[in-house]
Amino acid sequence: MKNTALTDLHIALGAKMVPFAGFSMPVQYSGINDEHETVRNGVGVFDVSHMGEFILKGDHALDLVQKISSNDASKLYDGKVQYAYLPNETGGVIDDFLVYRIDENTYFLVVNASNIQKDWDWISQHNTFGVTLKNISDETSLFAVQGPKASEALANLTDIDLPTMEYYTFTKGRFAGIENVLVSATGYTGAGGFEVYVANKDAETVWNAIFEAGAPYGIKPIGLGARDTLRLEMGFCLYGNDIDDTTSPLEAGLGWVTKFSKDFVNADGLKQQKEAGLQHKLVGFEMIDRGIPRHGYTIVDAAGHPIGCVTSGTQSPTLKKSIGLGYVPIAYAKEGSEIYIDIRNNKVKAVVVRPPFIN
Repeated sequence: MKNTALTDLHIALGAKMVPFAGFSMPVQYSGINDEHETVRNGVGVFDVSHMGEFILKGDHALDLVQKISSNDASKLYDGKVQYAYLPNETGGVIDDFLVYRIDENTYFLVVNASNIQKDWDWISQHNTFGVTLKNISDETSLFAVQGPKASEALANLTDIDLPTMEYYTFTKGRFAGIENVLVSATGYTGAGGFEVYVANKDAETVWNAIFEAGAPYGIKPIGLGARDTLRLEMGFCLYGNDIDDTTSPLEAGLGWVTKFSKDFVNADGLKQQKEAGLQHKLVGFEMIDRGIPRHGYTIVDAAGHPIGCVTSGTQSPTLKKSIGLGYVPIAYAKEGSEIYIDIRNNKVKAVVVRPPFIN
């Protein structure tokens, strides 16, 4: 089990630690609902230093990104971030990830913790362009400062103009007395905020500075439990749950980051699938009857016949009702369609809705 630079600090703060993606990670501190509300209404900090970071550098760095990525990175400019996925050759998804353009010859990729080695091997395998690759995952810490008060809480720590930073952009500057810190605004909670990338040696200094600056705003440490409920209320995919090596990115609703205007791994296969018509679709749903849907539960029709599977589900702290994501046949994917979740051999009614679940 790997640790982040601040594992001991989280234990000292009373965090409940759990194994996640090969790391010992804080799942909660004060409780998932309390932490969820803190981020929705105020400001909280996630230590997500388990995430992976790669640097691609060279004259043909863009060519490599274009080959492995579903999205069109030629549209990026310095300081811009793009969401994409790594398609495999059999119609599935190796990972979803972020592409940061540092400059025309340098790209910074952020990948999921559980897929660091898999992604590294895949990208290396396709590096026929002589691009220099560097895996800085083990030396990089990442804090996600999320919530509507994040900008105010961090204002005195940096010379970066946080309030004017646009969604899916980044910049580098002085932060908590540390030079050349990368700060972005990509978010995974729908509550606004920023991501702060620092070297492990500076992690504790930056963490402590964030909490000192955020104290007047009621800042709290937040665990992965609330991160999951927050992202699910937005309808954001979680790799390993909603998308994986066997799921179609088109059926998962990732057509908007699938650009057939350029060549990439399995572009032809995905194009054929699109032209043939999708058979299933990842949909959001709200429970009508009482019950909490969980990952892996069977979705059935009115007669009780299996038609799909729940990929994510929870009791929404904001809505006070149960919500979920799952794959169903196209015939059941229309908004307003009634479906049923098999919960302990009980057929529990739900209705298909269009994410995000909250405004």
